[in-house]
Amino acid sequence: MKVGLLHYTAPPTVGGVEQTLAWHAHHLAAFGHDPKLIVGAGVPFEEGIPMRVLPRINSRHADVMAVKAELDRGIVSERFHVLADRIRQDLAEGARDLDVLVVHNALSLHKNLALTAALWDLHRAGTWSRLIAWHHDLAWERAEYAPELHSGEPWDLLRRPWPGVVQVAVSETVRRQLADLSDVRGDSILVIPPGVEPAAFGRWSQTTRDLHAALGLAQADLVLLLPSRLTRRKNIELAIAIVAALRRRSDLDIRLLVTGPPGPHNPANEAYLVELLEQCRRLHAPDAIHFLHRVDPQAPSTLDATTVAELFTVADALLFTSRDEGFGIPILEAGLARLPVFCTDIPAFRESGGDEVTYFGLGSSEEEVAELILDSLERDPRYRLRQRVLREYSWSRLVHDRLVPLLEPSGHG
Repeated sequence: MKVGLLHYTAPPTVGGVEQTLAWHAHHLAAFGHDPKLIVGAGVPFEEGIPMRVLPRINSRHADVMAVKAELDRGIVSERFHVLADRIRQDLAEGARDLDVLVVHNALSLHKNLALTAALWDLHRAGTWSRLIAWHHDLAWERAEYAPELHSGEPWDLLRRPWPGVVQVAVSETVRRQLADLSDVRGDSILVIPPGVEPAAFGRWSQTTRDLHAALGLAQADLVLLLPSRLTRRKNIELAIAIVAALRRRSDLDIRLLVTGPPGPHNPANEAYLVELLEQCRRLHAPDAIHFLHRVDPQAPSTLDATTVAELFTVADALLFTSRDEGFGIPILEAGLARLPVFCTDIPAFRESGGDEVTYFGLGSSEEEVAELILDSLERDPRYRLRQRVLREYSWSRLVHDRLVPLLEPSGHG
């Protein structure tokens, strides 16, 4: 479906709305749609996502600013009508091939009322089969804008219900304000918030992005990291048993990432890997335990230091089950990444972890450790916040679950 995303500006202009446009376009393209940005200023930022720059859409265009100076004083001059007509022609030519037009803020802010008026006329003429109004800010609800707003048109276009337009607010607060302002039922307005992009926020390399996608970690409820080569003293069989117990007790999608290949200095380590794989099959957990050196047969068996460091931003907690260590460097790295740490109670880990990590004895059963982890994380507001953000605010989920359904004629509105 051909989807237009309209705003005054696009990246590289920095702003929350501009970022929303960029991520909406990125994920719409990923889900098979044909997005096109229609903006007053911007530079194409991703191959395959076209951008049509119509300068008069920009709120900082000289003609727009001149007209706004008059409108702020309550003057609707011929200059306003000429500008609105020119923008109407620009849009009729630049956006005529779209199935859906998503307009950000131009139907609720007074930064370019000639654009608002042009959109009103084109909508009434049936130019697009579907028009979606995305409201981030409402001019009529901002005290600082009161001197610049006046009764009648074009200002009333910002508070008048637009028949047939799908209304989207970025928060419950904006929804309530828009419902009161437009005198419409609140449940006729959808709430779709802005989001976050974990890969961009974590500055993941392509290797980390590929691992995350290949393993389907976006769907996981809890990701545990065990940064280690495969040697018997790492006691990885206990980590596997703990994950299996966690899955039994919680019915959650819980994963374990084991970063390293078999240690190179002992031929018996290859046999150890075979035992661990058999244990995974026996515990019905082969899809939960990820030996990362086996994910891509074409890739090097050892992850580079950058990728391993990035995995600390992928994971929810560190699980370290060693029987013996000289020191616990991953515990220090987990501290830098603000990850909760669950590890065996051995002298080296006590030295590196101090009182700030959660210990369990080497003789503890996997069920006991699983209960310890679940109870600790349930009481950890950092973990609960992270999970809620990933579940409800990732751009991919927001676009797939909430924007894409609006594009169809049967969608809300």
